[in-house]
Amino acid sequence: MTKNHVLKKLTIATSFLVIANMSYAAEFKRFSVSAGWMHVMPQGKANPFNINTAVDSKKQYGIGDISQAGFLNSIPDTAVMDDGQGIGNMMPAKPFLTEIFKPNSMGGSMAQALGFLVDNDDVDSDVSGAITGDAQLNGIEQWTAQGTGLEADNVDTFGLMLNYYINDNVSLQLMGGIPPKVDIKGKGEIVANMTGLATPGDMLAPLFPNGLDIAQDIPITDLGNKSKAATVRAWTPALEAQYQFGKAGVNKFRPYIGAGVMYARFTGIELDSQVNRDLVAAGHMVQNILDNQAGAALDGKKSSANPYVKVKAEDSFAPIVSLGATYDINENWYGVASVSYAKLNNKTTIDVIDSKTGNRLIRGSTKVDIDPLITFVGVGYRF
Repeated sequence: MTKNHVLKKLTIATSFLVIANMSYAAEFKRFSVSAGWMHVMPQGKANPFNINTAVDSKKQYGIGDISQAGFLNSIPDTAVMDDGQGIGNMMPAKPFLTEIFKPNSMGGSMAQALGFLVDNDDVDSDVSGAITGDAQLNGIEQWTAQGTGLEADNVDTFGLMLNYYINDNVSLQLMGGIPPKVDIKGKGEIVANMTGLATPGDMLAPLFPNGLDIAQDIPITDLGNKSKAATVRAWTPALEAQYQFGKAGVNKFRPYIGAGVMYARFTGIELDSQVNRDLVAAGHMVQNILDNQAGAALDGKKSSANPYVKVKAEDSFAPIVSLGATYDINENWYGVASVSYAKLNNKTTIDVIDSKTGNRLIRGSTKVDIDPLITFVGVGYRF
């Protein structure tokens, strides 16, 4: 065999290999779909609730009738009164007022004898609104409940990935799945640190020429002692542009990177039943204050309102990045695994509304940092 003959055969063989490679490359699959297990691990931490109510801290509200215990509990140890000697000396108010309401040996009290009570025949009756007077209330209109907030719990769901390949390396991926029902954990206790200055009625006014300081911490709801504060259905599709390393038909294992955007929508929000009841009670408290019945508010009595709770989680968009790899089982079937991270947060608002008037009594809002780390393992098919 001559040298030219060998070179001719080698050239023909090389040409067949090039043509074969070109032919395979031209037949890469345009579409793929994969399905499998998706595990979502939120990384965000709780942010405090900011709370606003319909109470105006610049206004005077009538205290009205209030239980004896509620009256005494609202007076701080630092409150002072005139000692009655006419020389302007001040003395602690709470011990004196406590003594007035203490039952005597005959089963009555000095408060009863002085006519401080609504019903003088009942030592356990409420302190009269004519005695309690009016008050300017602070700490109820607006405050930030430090140490509180909401956090999303881990969740598993069925994941689905759809890819369209622009070429052998670049694709667009739509990532989704069955919207999971997510448990929302609560953190901390929401408490209104109420303070104020009361202007007592005529019978007590001479003892309090500068007014009577009042203060009481009013528990609203404890989010942290519940297994979950709420549940919500999360819809979080994501669209990514991806670059896959290697070459179809050559490399079975092909890692890829991706970046894109996630859209989040939250529906079917359900509050824990006890949290819902606590917020309704807080709505009654606010309405009682607006009705010039602050004493009834401190005693936890129902008001003229019919409060209900409305919860809304705003839709949001977030950047998402992914790192993953595919492994070819054969020409069509492959395995896939990936990990993704989205910088996702949203604003959640809780309103307490009077159904009779439509007036908003309370609004609590917080930013929920979700920041999910998403792992996916599945099997796919190219076509």
